Amino acid sequence: MTSGQAEKRSQSNRLSQALASVRGPFVATVVFSFFINLLMFVAPLYMLQVYDRVLGSRNETTLVMLTIIAGGMLFVFGLLELVRSRVLVRIGCRLDRVLNDQVFSSVFERTVKQPSTGHSQALRDLDSLREFLTGPGLIAFCDAPWVPLFLAVVFLFHPVLGLVALVGALIIFLLALANEILTRKPLSDASKASVGANTFVSTSLRNAEAVQAMGMLSGIMSRWSAKHQDVIGLQAQASDRAGLILSSSKAIRMFLQVAILGAGAYLVLQQEITPGTMIAASIIMGRALAPVEAAVGQWRSFVNARTGYRRLNDLLLNTNAKKEQMSLPSPRGHVTVEGIVVAPPGSRTPVLKGVSFEVPAGEALGVIGPSGAGKSTLARALVGVWPAANGSVRLDGADLHDWDKEQLGPFLGYLPQDVELFDGSVAENISRFRDMDSDAVVRAAGMAGVHEMILRLPDGYDTQIGAGGQALSGGQRQRVALARALYGDVRFVLLDEPNANLDTEGEKALIAAIGRLRGEGRTVVIITHRPQLLSGVDKVLAIDSGRVQAFGPREDVLARYIRPSVVSEPHSGRSASPDQGSPSAGRDAGVSSAGPQQNPGGGEAARGAEDPPDKSRG
Repeated sequence: MTSGQAEKRSQSNRLSQALASVRGPFVATVVFSFFINLLMFVAPLYMLQVYDRVLGSRNETTLVMLTIIAGGMLFVFGLLELVRSRVLVRIGCRLDRVLNDQVFSSVFERTVKQPSTGHSQALRDLDSLREFLTGPGLIAFCDAPWVPLFLAVVFLFHPVLGLVALVGALIIFLLALANEILTRKPLSDASKASVGANTFVSTSLRNAEAVQAMGMLSGIMSRWSAKHQDVIGLQAQASDRAGLILSSSKAIRMFLQVAILGAGAYLVLQQEITPGTMIAASIIMGRALAPVEAAVGQWRSFVNARTGYRRLNDLLLNTNAKKEQMSLPSPRGHVTVEGIVVAPPGSRTPVLKGVSFEVPAGEALGVIGPSGAGKSTLARALVGVWPAANGSVRLDGADLHDWDKEQLGPFLGYLPQDVELFDGSVAENISRFRDMDSDAVVRAAGMAGVHEMILRLPDGYDTQIGAGGQALSGGQRQRVALARALYGDVRFVLLDEPNANLDTEGEKALIAAIGRLRGEGRTVVIITHRPQLLSGVDKVLAIDSGRVQAFGPREDVLARYIRPSVVSEPHSGRSASPDQGSPSAGRDAGVSSAGPQQNPGGGEAARGAEDPPDKSRG
């Protein structure tokens, strides 16, 4: 067996191994079920003795002794039921502990690789599996194997009674089988449709402001309603079929009770059995049919658990198991990119095509290029979010994916283009929800120029910002996210459009933070279409259509792509202000989408590449 096959087999066994970890308690549950089912004979046998012995002999002593014995055995029955119930709860809790972290991390990994799909369903699948294992559904399936024992006892009473009970059990079993056949497809389709509808709702709620502002609610509601009606229709179809089966099984069971009493009465009249035997046979048959009927009633929960198991197994199978990796020395921040080819998750069309460059530790690199050039894809590749199909990204000589993410994370600072904060306090978000170092939090906030702003919040650093940071403005969220990127001993900081939502004060604080990072020997990569931020970088990388167009010292590259007025005072640490320089001052300057500037001495200035020139400005 090859190492790849062994790894695949190990991944596919993760769920099986988790279930194997609860095998002991599960076996104990089966053993308890055996004794519980044996004690089920107490009531019918007690009734048999009362009818045939006590009433005939009128012996009160026999009645008292039988009652005491039956009461003691039923007390044991209650204790065993309690123990079995608690064991099942412990099975569910242990299974959750074993799988919870794996499923949670797998959901995040799959979401990174396939952002558009609703992988959070796996967490609900884990709940469905746990609820089935701790609920009445599993108890019914544990009791079902003892049905032949009850039928055998009825046969001992009389073959005719046993035949009635056996035919009844077979009919109800066939109904359970029909339930599976008739409801499997609609329930499976309903489950898939439900996942799609829930994903659509989650996406819509994340964009609730845009929906409300642009009057999109009716359209969104119509789309969700169509998806929801598909779910309801499939569930109704399955429920109708299951309801038919369930009502039929109840009616047949009641008829069987009548049938066995009628057959028993006939046998009593023929003096082949006693009245006590007739009553006991009726009770035992009812007990024999109960697990089968319960299985029919719990079939939907069983199907949900089975479907959830398959989805969980698929999730874990297609997610790489976390490997134990040797700890590497703390990185200095030397970044090397070697001919990387990167395609978005789920796509085979590469966005980056053979990109190579190198950033020594302590230097700052600016990345420029037109819209769709692949800048954000490069950012995701540089921090290891998207893997390279070919080539490699190395940090201090080691491939980025050879680092343990938990070890490397504290040394990386990442400010994505779409800023997301989490439900919690400002300090918790800045500290990345790790063990909080108050001094480090304040230091990061100071570097990001957000310390004074945080102090003006209602509870300062302890202010709860709500889901997604809804208590903060867009600029405040971006500055808090910048502080999060600068938290701790970061050696490599990547900022993707860091000034997209910043005002003048915030942009000044950002430029100062970049300068301070360079002064402390941190490696910085800035992706921007605003040359103001490029005044503090050592080198510039220009990319277009996923390929490197230029790479080198800042002055050399910007002289080809940016207006001379913007690149004046190259060593002053700032760019020309809007009122100094070219007649088109006031417009954002960027990379010419047509390539290097053809007329650097005058004429038409190169336009911004990330967005077209705004004619309302300047």
